[in-house]
Amino acid sequence: MRTVSAVYGIVARDLTRTRRQTSRLLGGVARPFMWLLLVGTGYNAIARIESGISYQAFVYPGIIVMAALFGAMLTAISTVYDREFGILRLMLASPSGPTAVLAGRTLSAAIIGLLQGAIVLACAPLLVPVSAGTVAKALGALVLGCLVSSVLGLLVAVRLRSVENFAGVINVVLFPLLFVSGALYPTEGMPPALRWLARVNPVSYAVDLMRHAFGQPTEFAAATDVWVLVTTSLVLFGLAGLLFDPEQRFIGRRSRST
Repeated sequence: MRTVSAVYGIVARDLTRTRRQTSRLLGGVARPFMWLLLVGTGYNAIARIESGISYQAFVYPGIIVMAALFGAMLTAISTVYDREFGILRLMLASPSGPTAVLAGRTLSAAIIGLLQGAIVLACAPLLVPVSAGTVAKALGALVLGCLVSSVLGLLVAVRLRSVENFAGVINVVLFPLLFVSGALYPTEGMPPALRWLARVNPVSYAVDLMRHAFGQPTEFAAATDVWVLVTTSLVLFGLAGLLFDPEQRFIGRRSRST
């Protein structure tokens, strides 16, 4: 019960902080629409998708995942901010410990990513044919995509100690995850090395599962997508817990051994 209360407090604090950052929320929602309306309109005139659908219809599932990916991963900056200004030390002093902090941060980032992705999903009737079943499946895919995105952001943030470092590192991580995922163009025409990267990229499976929801051609089975996303989230959360190491135990042991 104590851990649940701690997680709830962290989530409530992060959501309140995000709600006060209106420009950040607007920017997070505007980014995918800019790609969809500006870039997508131009590519629609030159791109040829083998399935015969327009480029805008093809890219739309990927744009939903893009909104969730950016929203969830960028929320991890709160962990770096709290470490830099000493707030994290106070949070770790609670009886709940590091696990509650990581769980709360993961959940709050996933909720913010889900909110941004849901706003883009709400515009689906304007762009592609949808039904209640389509929306339900897309929401399920969005939840799993937000979960893995939030853990990816947390994994980037756990060892960083300044907001400036996070801003520099996160862009190097975010854009390859997006571009080598099949969100913006099919992966079939990629060189073999990039296709291999797409197969080990968890975002590829989030995009593929979203395409299943909209009835588009996919590369993997839906069950495979779900299994990979769930398993990856659990493994990365465990890895983040090891790297978090607020007492520097691993560094201490390594320095003594050397």
